[in-house]
Amino acid sequence: MSKIKAICVYCGSSPGTDPEFVATARSFGKILAENGVRLVYGGGSIGLMGALAGAVIEHGGAATGIIPEFLTAKERPRRLAQEQIVTRDMHERKRTMFERADAFVALPGGLGTLEELVEQMTWAQLGRHKKPILIANINGFWDPLLALIVHMRALGLVPAPAQGVELLVVDRIEDVLPKLREAARAVTEAEKQMAVSADRL
Repeated sequence: MSKIKAICVYCGSSPGTDPEFVATARSFGKILAENGVRLVYGGGSIGLMGALAGAVIEHGGAATGIIPEFLTAKERPRRLAQEQIVTRDMHERKRTMFERADAFVALPGGLGTLEELVEQMTWAQLGRHKKPILIANINGFWDPLLALIVHMRALGLVPAPAQGVELLVVDRIEDVLPKLREAARAVTEAEKQMAVSADRL
């Protein structure tokens, strides 16, 4: 059994047009802080990332921001996280985020959020790790992706959860941490730490 001590959260560097997205990011930041779970995130101080990290710090939590050097001007890092890691490129950023986290959560976001989420799902399907992966389906944001996965499974292109990756889904942000802790009970520390250093995440 493993513990959830740090969660990597993928989310937008923009706030989006639905006010619930920012409110949810702030609520989750508060939940992480109150439960002593470190936030690992993309390092930006704007958009949903900024709302999330700001709430973590505001409520006495810990945050690690990981950002590639070329994004430092655009996403304005170093304002929110106590620990800021600047990487050489996106590959190093994603590898570092993986290594620092015990689980992964996707809040609403754009193409970068989608890419990071799907990459973790792919690596889990390939047996590279067994860290829990969860979608926070706020206001049905991820419904199109979930429908696509069902469609791909129906056509035999994506394995069923028993043979592939079990993607966790919740509609309420309050359910994220309990769901992850439940999933982590079935994962050993060794299974979480499967080496990925030889691969380019």
